[in-house]
Amino acid sequence: MSRTKIGLFGGTFDPPHIGHLILASEAVSQLGLSRLLWMLAPDPPHKLGQPITPLPHRLEMLKRAIAGNEAFEISHLEIGRPGPHYTIDTVRQLSQLEPNADIVLLIGGDSLRDLPTWRQPSDLVAEVYKIGVMRRPGDSFDMNTLEEKIPGVAEKVFFIDAPLQDLASREIRRRVAGGEVWRYYVHPNVYDYIEENRLYRGE
Repeated sequence: MSRTKIGLFGGTFDPPHIGHLILASEAVSQLGLSRLLWMLAPDPPHKLGQPITPLPHRLEMLKRAIAGNEAFEISHLEIGRPGPHYTIDTVRQLSQLEPNADIVLLIGGDSLRDLPTWRQPSDLVAEVYKIGVMRRPGDSFDMNTLEEKIPGVAEKVFFIDAPLQDLASREIRRRVAGGEVWRYYVHPNVYDYIEENRLYRGE
């Protein structure tokens, strides 16, 4: 039986924006993914103590953002189990559920730099088929240093060729709160939801 490739794209998506959508669609195309799972993080370990929009709002925005793309789907693996949630645990669980699939982990350049600080990074690299890296302007890392800390990581990394997206969810939240222009940074359905629910206004 031929093996399929499943992408795993985790994040808080608070809110999901066009940068996420552009890079996810490029990942599907360039890495030959049959499916891309959007792994919504209910309580990310690296953001404990930070204010995060309630999960139901983020889930609904993500549903609206990816609607209509057959390759995209939301995974409930982390939503459905108690936290904290670590990527290595999620990848192992997904591998058990999809034994005939190669798992491709999608991360940003900043996450690649910080990969040695993740839980069981060597096991994580060994567990996945590829690591698709989505660059941002100004991100920096030394692949030789990474390889010294996590042997084998260099051969797993695939840099996704797409225009660098200097767009972050926190910038959109700041713009909404400050009354600045932000409408076209998100999918129209996400814009409507944020407006209808008056999110990110500190109210």
